[in-house]
Amino acid sequence: MSKTIRFGIVGLGNIGKVHCANFASNKISRSVLAAVTDIVPPKFDLPAGTKYFPTADAMLASGLIDAVIVATPHPLHRALGEKVLDAGLHLMMEKPLTAAKLDGEKLLSHPRKPGQIFAIMMNLRTHPHYRAIRDLITSGRLGKLQRVSWTITNWFRPEAYYGLSSWRATWKGEGGGVLINQALHNLDVLQWLCGMPARLRAHCQFGRDHNIEVEDTVTAYLEYPNNATGTFITATGEAPGVNRLEIACTRGLLVLENEKLTLTENAQDIADFSQTTDNAFGAPASQTTDITPVAPYPGHAGVLCNFADAILDGTPLLADAAEGLKSVELANAMVYSTWQNATIALPLDATAYQAALDQAISASVPRERIIREAKVDMSKSYSTKT
Repeated sequence: MSKTIRFGIVGLGNIGKVHCANFASNKISRSVLAAVTDIVPPKFDLPAGTKYFPTADAMLASGLIDAVIVATPHPLHRALGEKVLDAGLHLMMEKPLTAAKLDGEKLLSHPRKPGQIFAIMMNLRTHPHYRAIRDLITSGRLGKLQRVSWTITNWFRPEAYYGLSSWRATWKGEGGGVLINQALHNLDVLQWLCGMPARLRAHCQFGRDHNIEVEDTVTAYLEYPNNATGTFITATGEAPGVNRLEIACTRGLLVLENEKLTLTENAQDIADFSQTTDNAFGAPASQTTDITPVAPYPGHAGVLCNFADAILDGTPLLADAAEGLKSVELANAMVYSTWQNATIALPLDATAYQAALDQAISASVPRERIIREAKVDMSKSYSTKT
């Protein structure tokens, strides 16, 4: 293989345009955008030398590409992913891996050729704040996880957003709402930092603040294998919204809000302190420090650079495809918990959830596309700010 990866993109919607711009700005090292495909020819300038194909099959068979980014509506991910793998090309799947766990399992089990790389676009894993938190947790410095709480309601979307496409915010076209679309990144980071819960109970509200059929407001309670607890709250109808992450462990507390990361560290593990102190109202001494990293956030471009490095050098992936199934499972389980009005044990029964989703899809109605063009600034979606 040459030392330059030739990429193709399937899908030129909002996120496809972001990838095109990153290639045009030479942000993807040792890589070029060689080809793109969409059912509608692009109305924007492609990077020099990029060829447009009217179908994905034509692009995959062209011999012009080594790797493919799939950036289409969610229900198309499995079929397109299988085509890319069958063509022997490396695959970067935009989130979500698939809209439902069962399709994700089938895609992950699809045969691959030796050396074929399959990754998932989880760009928040490149954010220095979350990487700093993960380093602290995995080092053992914070002790045992006791509680995690994430309120992430700065995903506000007006009706103009949902009016861009007929497939948006429908069970058939998107497979879900805020959980499978916007907050899926946060669900990925949540499990990346704290692991998967053993069970959860969620309360989703469907179309509470928008004229949509899927969830736009969610409050979930999580229980972890070590008896730690968590809450996850997200919405697309709240403004200005909040983005506050708290992680409490036996040796300290991490808080991330407004791009500021603080660590309050205990002088002694509270489990040990509790057993040894004679002060009935005492607590270990602690110190609070601003540990906000000063580092760039490479985002989508950083994930693609890592993907190219994995192909060329064998560099470990930031997120291989199997990692993408975990956030999908959490999103599905929260919706299923609401539908069943029950606590859901994990791993989620993928077949049972699929049957419930199929019922919702059978009643799904395409949205009227009320807006042909709208102002779109995707950069507003990639921040930890409120």
